[in-house]
Formats: sequence, structure tokens, C-alpha cells
Amino acid sequence: MTHAVTDSSQVAAEQPWDRAAAGWNSEAALIHTWLAQSTALMLKAAHIKPGARVLDVAAGAGDQTLDVARRVGPTGQVLATDLSARILEFAQKNAQREGFLNIETQVADAERLDLHCPPFDAAVCRLGLMFCQNPVAALRAVHQCLKPQARFAALVFSSAAHNPCIAIMLQTALQHAGLPSAKPDTPGGLLSLGGPGVVEQLFVQAGFIDVQTVHVPAPMHLASAQRYIEFVRNSGSPIIAILSRLDAAAREHAWTDMERQLLAFNTQTGWEGPNKLLVCSGQT
Repeated sequence: MTHAVTDSSQVAAEQPWDRAAAGWNSEAALIHTWLAQSTALMLKAAHIKPGARVLDVAAGAGDQTLDVARRVGPTGQVLATDLSARILEFAQKNAQREGFLNIETQVADAERLDLHCPPFDAAVCRLGLMFCQNPVAALRAVHQCLKPQARFAALVFSSAAHNPCIAIMLQTALQHAGLPSAKPDTPGGLLSLGGPGVVEQLFVQAGFIDVQTVHVPAPMHLASAQRYIEFVRNSGSPIIAILSRLDAAAREHAWTDMERQLLAFNTQTGWEGPNKLLVCSGQT
């Protein structure tokens, strides 16, 4: 397994996700359970088969990378890329712990992958594409890395209406930080690709054909709203970044306000946060 670090300017851009790396990795079991169905549909949409070489873009700590490695088997290969060198260190360790010898990691910006390696049989990106300031550039970069008639599948959040907890937290964080409300389709945001037809149009602009989308309900079941706040505080880099301008007391006040509003999603058996995701795929 290899791990290549890019130039210093790229490393500087990684800092927010570097800081969230340990927390995201610590929540791997929760994330795996939450996204199990969505991840399986993403891998199916990418037509990942035994023996394939697969590119995992914005791989994070590599939970879904392990799923890809299981599908391609010992004769296949997986390259996990991410902008954060720190989070790829966790991906490496997780792969080693599970005994996978067919996973490599490389630091790379999704919008300009520049991998300089043979083309891949398939590619995936789980909850990463929406963070790109120029997602069509990322899609074109992936397209260039694939063989003819290969498929790429991306998992992104649907609209704010279908992801109310995220919408509440973003709006509340912005209010407490004294920042103007952001439109859901603002580039680089959690919900930026969730509007009707938005991600599909980008796939087409990037040159993909046979573009298909599957809508996937993905509620998060937890013991309490407090546990959800804990999850976001560990791994929710966008929310953490918004609140970073506040002092410690003001940040705690913001988190408390969020938790109060999220109590609306309490059920008789715990807490259930509604989410809807999109699995969009296309062929080169």
C-alpha cells in the first residue's frame, strides 16, 4: 500500500478535513450502518466486479473503500484518493487492520486528479462530490481516469426539504456565527447537488452518458438528539468550520440551540433524523 503526498499548496487546503479526520474515523461504525444500503446501491450502479481496478474519489477514512475491495477480490485493485493526507492515514490503517493488500492511497484533489496511472474499470465517490467548488471539473477529471464504457457512481445528499436536520444545523450555525444565510445550491455545500436534475446535468456536461439516478431514504437512528450532535461535532467539518470563528462559550451555545431544535425528531424509541440521498451514475 502506498501513500503519496502532493505539493504544499494542496496540503494547506486540506486543513479543515485534516482536523475532522480522527472524528470521522471514530464514527466509522455509525457511518457504515447509516450508509449501508446507499453504499451498496452506489457500488451496484458503478458495475464493480471481481478483478476490477476501481478509483475511490474523496474516500475519507475508507469505510466504503473496504466494501469496494471486498467486491473486486484479491485479483482486483482499489486506489483511494482524498484531499486530506491525515484522513488517508486512517484509510491505510483500516485497510491494513482488515488484511487488504489490494488497496492503495494517494493524496489528490478531486477537481484535478492527475493520477498518471492506467485507466480504471470503475469509480465511486461517497458523499464527496458536493464539497467540490467546481463539481463538473471533478466529474471531468474522473471521466478522464476511466476506460471506455466504464461507470462512475456518486452518492450525494438530496435537497434541504428531504434533509431537514442538516438544513437546521447549517442555518443555526450561520446565525450564531453572524453570517448570512446560504442558498442550498451554493457550490461546495452539503446540499449543493440535491436540487431536481442538478447532479444529472453535471454528469452530462462532463461527458457521461446513460446517466441514471436512484433516490435512497437514509434515516439516521440514534438514541437521542444529543448523540447526533456528538456525531456532527466529531465529523461534521462544514458545521465545525462555520462555528470556528466563535469563542468556546458561543460555540457551546450554538450546539445547544441545535440540539434543542433537533428534539423535534424524537420518537417513542429514540431519535430518527430523516435523510434522503441520491445515487447518480453515468458511463464514459
